Amino acid sequence: MKTLRLHPGKERSLLRRHPWIFESAIAKGGGDSGETVRVESHEGQFLAWAAFSPTSRIRARVWSFDEAQRIDASFLIAICRRSICARGRFGIESDGVRLVHGESDGLPGLIVDRYGDTLVAQFTSAGTERWKDVIADALLQETGLARLYERSDASVRALEGLEPATGWLRGEGETGLTIREHGWRLTLDIAEGHKTGFYLDQRDSRKRFADATQRLGFQRVLNCYCYTGGFTVAALSGGAGHVTSIDSSGPALERAGAHVALNGFEAGRADFLDADVNASLRQFLKEGRTFDAIVLDPPKFAPTAAHADRAARAYKDINRLALQLLEPGGMLYTFSCSGGISADLFHKIVASAGADAGVDGFILERLGGAPDHPMTLEFPEGEYLKGLAVMRKPA
Repeated sequence: MKTLRLHPGKERSLLRRHPWIFESAIAKGGGDSGETVRVESHEGQFLAWAAFSPTSRIRARVWSFDEAQRIDASFLIAICRRSICARGRFGIESDGVRLVHGESDGLPGLIVDRYGDTLVAQFTSAGTERWKDVIADALLQETGLARLYERSDASVRALEGLEPATGWLRGEGETGLTIREHGWRLTLDIAEGHKTGFYLDQRDSRKRFADATQRLGFQRVLNCYCYTGGFTVAALSGGAGHVTSIDSSGPALERAGAHVALNGFEAGRADFLDADVNASLRQFLKEGRTFDAIVLDPPKFAPTAAHADRAARAYKDINRLALQLLEPGGMLYTFSCSGGISADLFHKIVASAGADAGVDGFILERLGGAPDHPMTLEFPEGEYLKGLAVMRKPA
């Protein structure tokens, strides 16, 4: 068994059971891509079994902190089983469910989503790539399904020295699917959609937005970065009179419009703009338009902390404009999916946006990913999605 020996003092995070070992922490040792290595402190104390990556700054990702644990097919099957069983305790009202959420489920670099009778997996680490066939068979065995599509086309694979890979790993068939969520019907294409085809992490926030729309009687709603219209459907189901949805993807907007029809809403209650959100918000201000509720769910502005300063300016600008467009007593649902922006920093950004807009508000709720996208005590980095539900103070 190959061994990694760490520099003095670099064992502290592993003793706290954090699963990442950075290149700068390693004094000597290595391995092949995805190979299991023994990780030791500078004094030779066992710390963990980990999968080695020769090219990534995260040079190894921990499989187990138990010295007696053997990293083999049985080990991986057991973790898949445990992860899938946990979802049965989360009370998820959908047949679109995240079954494996990477490090939070003990499978670093692996994402697995279930859409009805089909699984979609992303293998983004050298370790999961090495064990891909074992993991694929385990997932189908534990779910009783026959189809698994691979969407290993995320840019982070390049950091692990891995080429993009997409297509059916097990089974075959159409890639266009329909799922049920809170009584709504939503469609996706697992071969072409963002991530694994859909944003399951916003499932509960969509329901909260629908409930708030119904309770507070929002009539004019603006959904920015709407993608395929999940929040649009939520607003209409809550009784919104009209929803304006903006995105820069024509195909996504076409699917969003189809979702309005699929769920039985009148076409006249929604319009869709293929446009830049920032420019649109500025134009609405010039026109004197206002809204009862606004959703800001932008793409990832800051993938790492190194991008935080530039991203903070972008987040502040769109939130300032949105708060200015919001009616007194109206609600802003604003999100960041950037791992480089902490929940505390995001709060400060929105607060600064409010100050610049001359708008104060009540934070009614802090929002995050649905429970099948868990953050664990030992891996706070799992909290990539954070949001605020802000009510502009009534006049």
